[in-house]
Amino acid sequence: MKRITTLHIVLWTLACLILFACGAEKALKKAEQFEALGEYAEAAKYYKKAYSKTPIKQRDKRGERAFKMAECYRHINQALRASGGYANAVRYRYPDSIAYLHLADMLRAKGDYKAAAKNYQIYLQYRPEDKQGLNGLKSCELAQHWKKNHNRYIVKRFPLFNSRRAEYSPMYGGEELDQIYLTSTRDDAQGEDLSGITGMKAPDIFVSKKDEKGKWMRPEVVASEINSEFEEGACAFSPDGKTMYFTRCQMDEESPRYAEIFSSARSDASWGAPRKCEIVNDTLSSLAHPAVSPDGEWLYFVSDMPGGLGGTDLWRVRITSDGYGGVENLGEPINSKGNEMFPTFRRNGELYFSSNGHPGMGGLDLFMAVLDEDTEKWSITNLQAPMNSSGDDFGMTFEEPFNRGFFSSNRGDARGWDHIFTFELPEITKTITGWVYEKEGYELPEAVVHLVGNDGTNKKISVRMDGSFTEKVEPAVHYVLLGTCKGFLNYKQEVQIDTLSESRDYVLQFPLSSMTHPVLLENIFYEFDKATLTEASTASLDSLIILLNDNPNVTIELSAHCDYKGSDAYNQRLSQKRAESVVDYLIKGGIVAERLVAKGYGEASPKVLRKKLANQLGFVQEGDTLTEKFILELPEEQQEICNALNRRTEFKVLRTTYGLYE
Repeated sequence: MKRITTLHIVLWTLACLILFACGAEKALKKAEQFEALGEYAEAAKYYKKAYSKTPIKQRDKRGERAFKMAECYRHINQALRASGGYANAVRYRYPDSIAYLHLADMLRAKGDYKAAAKNYQIYLQYRPEDKQGLNGLKSCELAQHWKKNHNRYIVKRFPLFNSRRAEYSPMYGGEELDQIYLTSTRDDAQGEDLSGITGMKAPDIFVSKKDEKGKWMRPEVVASEINSEFEEGACAFSPDGKTMYFTRCQMDEESPRYAEIFSSARSDASWGAPRKCEIVNDTLSSLAHPAVSPDGEWLYFVSDMPGGLGGTDLWRVRITSDGYGGVENLGEPINSKGNEMFPTFRRNGELYFSSNGHPGMGGLDLFMAVLDEDTEKWSITNLQAPMNSSGDDFGMTFEEPFNRGFFSSNRGDARGWDHIFTFELPEITKTITGWVYEKEGYELPEAVVHLVGNDGTNKKISVRMDGSFTEKVEPAVHYVLLGTCKGFLNYKQEVQIDTLSESRDYVLQFPLSSMTHPVLLENIFYEFDKATLTEASTASLDSLIILLNDNPNVTIELSAHCDYKGSDAYNQRLSQKRAESVVDYLIKGGIVAERLVAKGYGEASPKVLRKKLANQLGFVQEGDTLTEKFILELPEEQQEICNALNRRTEFKVLRTTYGLYE
């Protein structure tokens, strides 16, 4: 065996270095070719190979190749890999401070806000006035606050619309909003080749429809010339639903590919051959993500054409009978130095879009823009968590007129693939729920409730068969409600509706007093063997005063009753004095004496049981009269119950015309 000399080792090392260098340069050349075509997935693969084959001692080259690799991963939303690449670029002292900005962006997209903030601060040491850096640092603070303090949106992943690939940009369609169009790279998409941009199949437009029971069915590819071997997606519809606008990105192996907007007219049950929308003459800019204004007069879209504020901006062009004309950039505050994308409208004119150029939680955040018709200026609002996450959140569609629907997000997917989620902002509702029933009786389905508010509201509400009603009311309004029914006294309730940002149901009872039967006054108590009212009686008597004030034309007889214990004369005197005590209290409470008659019955008028009370007791029947003879035939425990029922204070209506003819 030959002895290995130092010379052999040196020669072997040199040979390895040469081979590694050749491999690195070859991979680098391929990476640059793919990057020039916009095929970032392929470019990233070869930049990674070039980086790994570059000797550690060549720090400048390793830093540069790590940065380029990270850039490609950033373009295809692979934040985890991109952050690793930028971290290596920083470690090898990549000379451009932009590496710190992009590293911070990718860390924020991963939800690592503390590490992201640290790198934004480093970047701002180089460029202290840079708006993207300042926005990023502010975003880290806001995102942590929003994450801890979610708003009222409810967000859930929707498994039926998702596959093992990517789905995004859902859009309601159909006259009854019974269809959802979405973009997907699932296996059913046309074409066999994988995209050099994303590493997945070229996306197609799919549609899901509701079945007879109103349930969504699994999405199927749209059988139309809309889909091709190229990339199609992010569709939108004209207000009448007869025209579809969508994005198509055609393939060219020798030059970069630019997205274009196409339209298709609906013919019967299918979509016709698509036509390119001739919006601008610029052939070196992308136009994508169409959306039509609610009035159908404007086509909104995304473009990187010259004249924007940076990255991709939102633009619009007027739709005319002769085509398109008058392209406008939406300007600030909607557009920024970052990317604004995926516009969509609600019927009320609210514009929703996604951006990574405004303070947000990471990646693309969802924003709402509202146009002030007087100033013609937009104001924007971040939808915050849970609508937004550290990932990309975009592509909303609404189940009008409700604030609910679908959107897409790559949250929680390490590959950066997008999926469909549902969202709903529960409506803050203020309601009044009431029950109208006979006091000591059952519900009154013939009742009508009058609702009057200090905002001008004046309604008549018919109750349901169970005597109930529910009425939606407005915050900060004072309402007066009057329960009415033929043969019964009116009963009034008042309620002040709060202004809190939470739903609330105000529950009210309307126990109506009969005009044809005696009405029990509950919780009327006298001192033992006396006619003196106790303090416990005041609540019930005060309610009676209110009732009489609400029914000013009514006169009543106020009666007191005893059980059969004691002499007839004694019971008569005691009950008369007790009835007079009640009348005196009512007069002191402001009721005119002419409307009141005190009558003591002693034991002469035993209670006649009505249906509800008889059903509650169980051992008696409707119509039974609690005479001494009837009670003594009952078991001892039941006797005491009946005697207690006979010891009562009641009122009955004498007439309803008091004061009407004076």
